[in-house]
Amino acid sequence: MGQPVREYLLTLCVTVAVTYLLTGPVRKFAIAVGAMPEIRARDVHREPTPRLGGIAMFGGLCAGLLVADHLQNLNGVFALSNEPRALLSGAALIWLVGVLDDKFELDALVKLGAQMISAGVMCMQGLTILWIPVPWIGTVILTPWQGNLLTVALVVVTINAVNFVDGLDGLAAGMVCIAACAFFLYAYRIWFGYGIEAAAPATLFAAILMGMCLGFLPHNMHPARIFMGDSGSMLIGLVLAAGAISITGQVDPDAMALWLDGERNATHAMLPVFIPLILPLTIIAIPMADLILAIVRRTWKGQSPFAADRGHLHHRLLELGHSHSRAVLIMYFWSGLIAFGTVAYSVHSASMWIVLVISALSALGLLLLLLPRFTPRTPQWAERLVPPRYRHAERAAEAAVQDASAVEPEPARPIAAGVSGVNGATAVGPRSRFPDRRKAESSR
Repeated sequence: MGQPVREYLLTLCVTVAVTYLLTGPVRKFAIAVGAMPEIRARDVHREPTPRLGGIAMFGGLCAGLLVADHLQNLNGVFALSNEPRALLSGAALIWLVGVLDDKFELDALVKLGAQMISAGVMCMQGLTILWIPVPWIGTVILTPWQGNLLTVALVVVTINAVNFVDGLDGLAAGMVCIAACAFFLYAYRIWFGYGIEAAAPATLFAAILMGMCLGFLPHNMHPARIFMGDSGSMLIGLVLAAGAISITGQVDPDAMALWLDGERNATHAMLPVFIPLILPLTIIAIPMADLILAIVRRTWKGQSPFAADRGHLHHRLLELGHSHSRAVLIMYFWSGLIAFGTVAYSVHSASMWIVLVISALSALGLLLLLLPRFTPRTPQWAERLVPPRYRHAERAAEAAVQDASAVEPEPARPIAAGVSGVNGATAVGPRSRFPDRRKAESSR
């Protein structure tokens, strides 16, 4: 088991490095070609920022797949399954459409059609849902048409959920990275815990997706130097959906011994049975909720579901008084709580302490939502470990310097011989800009 872990770690590091190193040149390229849209009413940034960050993320995806294909254990994923090639084909198509949209602003229906075509390309190459576990019924085998339609629907919904949540610096990349990390833990456990090789592609997709997001985040954190654009948000949404399709529709729950003699023998066994169906939804729970609320809100107002507005969850956090960075961290918190909480409960469903921990963390999250003006103070011993804006001592010193400079009077200017002021009068100080009228009259 140690060897596959090292190979996954190597794939992750290569993906991170390639994405990170490509983002700088991509930023210069985006500026050169003019992929810097004007500030819109719904935007929260104040300066035009280049897009096309998805180019670097696609480079990281290709590098990760290339490295994994040449590793001893991960090479079997490419030999026994066509799913990596299906993912690369669909990702290349959706990425190309995203690049064109970042530059030329394509119509929403054109992008929707491209998303459906990308999902169809993956279905044609075998990356599709074959069966689904249905509560109180069991594993339901789908017909090819049913599987393809469900696959296309899941891909389109996931892509748009990630695209909708991409409204703050570092938000979409961070939330998808958290979801991919939780998904990796679950898929890795199925592969090596139950010995099911059908979970290997989903595990690889999750590792590469983490690398794509981690490599891009340093350039995208507030204040962002580059945006991923639709070329990036649609790309990572498709990769996330591909992993969910692979683990949900191609790994038989019966093979994991989750069905106890074909029936439920205890109430606490219900959730582990349905985890393959539930987990792909929980990892995108926050983006999915934002997507559903946006569609309902816009339809209720008589607008198009694709019409942009400032009613997303991250916009509401800003309206409550949270700062940009804190709004992003709150969204990270809830995404991680839902995703990792579901994975933890799938491992130890009979443990009450997991439920208690999740409940306590949920109460903490609600408390953070109600305290938008609260400013945490970093301990003095930990100030070197946090960004400068969280260092209380440095902020206090800067404030003291600013106060002192504001109170200190302006020093008198020295008298310069032969230097005349206005109308030939000699400057003698800060208030002697004009000649003394009495001295002028006596000189006459």
